[in-house]
Amino acid sequence: MKNKLFLLILLSSLAVGAQSTWTADKAHSKIGFAVTHLLISEVDGNFDEFEISATAGDSFMDPSFEVSINTASVDTDNERRDGHLKSADFFDVEAHPTMTFKTTSVEKTGDNTFKMMGDLTMHGVTKPVKLEGKVNGVITDQRSQKLKAGLKLTGTLDRTEFGVGEASAAIGSEIDLTINLEMAQQ
Repeated sequence: MKNKLFLLILLSSLAVGAQSTWTADKAHSKIGFAVTHLLISEVDGNFDEFEISATAGDSFMDPSFEVSINTASVDTDNERRDGHLKSADFFDVEAHPTMTFKTTSVEKTGDNTFKMMGDLTMHGVTKPVKLEGKVNGVITDQRSQKLKAGLKLTGTLDRTEFGVGEASAAIGSEIDLTINLEMAQQ
């Protein structure tokens, strides 16, 4: 009887700590950015084409992400500006068609918050970046009967450290990231 009880407790603890694969619901997710223009205004944009998968537990408080973004999908609601961003002056999409992010560590900072470190590769340069995360909630989707998690990631990076454009007074070097995700457990 003691052996059965021990086995049951062991299996229960393994199930609680189990990790599963999650993927982004692209219709309800957005990878956004903002940059200062002429020191007086802010221009924002997003990337329309991306793949995001994560490994996480049911609470989604311990995610490990793998992200791939199509740099040619940059969209700032201005075709001329988007063309310039795709050129060799900035993203150089011909030579660098994707940027990637891979989580290296996650630290829980509150009941529904965490700090994540990861390696971002952009324009052929890989650097560590820090993102702050907030899990908005985890629910069971009524149609699929699978778990869905909503979260927001924010952070800041210096685009010139990645060789994306040069430092100038016209365009700020600091990029603010806001990533809203709806992840579906697979």
